[in-house]
Amino acid sequence: MRDVVRALLHCPHCGAPFLPGPGPRLQCPAGHSFDAAKQGYYNFLTGKGTAFTADSAAMAASRAAFLESGHYAPLAEALTGMVRDGMASTAPSRDGGLPVVVDAGAGTGYYLHQVVARLSPQDPGSSAPAAVAFDISKFALRRAARLNPDAAVFVWDVWRPLPLADGSADALLVVFAPRNPAEFRRVLRPGGVAVVVTPLPTHLREIADVAGLLDIEEGKTERLDAGMGEDFELVERRTLEFGLSLTPVDVAAVALMGPAGHHLDPVELTRRTETLGDLTPVTAAFTLSAYRPRRA
Repeated sequence: MRDVVRALLHCPHCGAPFLPGPGPRLQCPAGHSFDAAKQGYYNFLTGKGTAFTADSAAMAASRAAFLESGHYAPLAEALTGMVRDGMASTAPSRDGGLPVVVDAGAGTGYYLHQVVARLSPQDPGSSAPAAVAFDISKFALRRAARLNPDAAVFVWDVWRPLPLADGSADALLVVFAPRNPAEFRRVLRPGGVAVVVTPLPTHLREIADVAGLLDIEEGKTERLDAGMGEDFELVERRTLEFGLSLTPVDVAAVALMGPAGHHLDPVELTRRTETLGDLTPVTAAFTLSAYRPRRA
């Protein structure tokens, strides 16, 4: 784990900073300690854990297969652009200017990997941004840790206080994930940027019925602004729409990787998607919203 990240982490039991140390074990002054799983992530969910249902191994596998095929590469590029623009107007927050990117609801780590790779200096001697990932699914985080070997990856519920110091992050990613605005504001430094990605009502509309996708309500953007508004101010918003050509396997994967995956029968889904042609034209449509913490 990179020293800059270790210095920002707080114990999920008592809230104390972790002690410095050369090894992967995290230990606080009170003696609470955490070892990384063999897959590279830490499980910080203590006590009762979380009331929310984590993505299953099958859902994580579907997400990894779909995203790693590059279908959402334009979204990753647009997301990186908004993060870069958001950080460009503020001075580096730490000695050496190493920025910290936090992904709240990282899933399999695809977007974090893409953002960090695209933000990394081209000079081989320069350091890439430090990265921290949170998600409640250990199955997703196994993949996130493998895809982001230099990141600090934690099983954690983002509805709970984040185990990070105040002003830790230069940028925070929230891609189709729960939002905890008060905590996001606390862990972002003044001038930091939170980029939130949400689907538009037209997203995947061509396959919604056959794939059993959940409805995307109208007014989602307005509710996002209302929820973020007490702690953040909107500084930029972009809509992104592009076409996809999906095989039946792709359609099944995109259905299983999202919220509908908790309820779908994979066998029945495969049967339905096999009725599609070899390639189905599909619309991907997103809103990307960049916010800055409000000043006290």
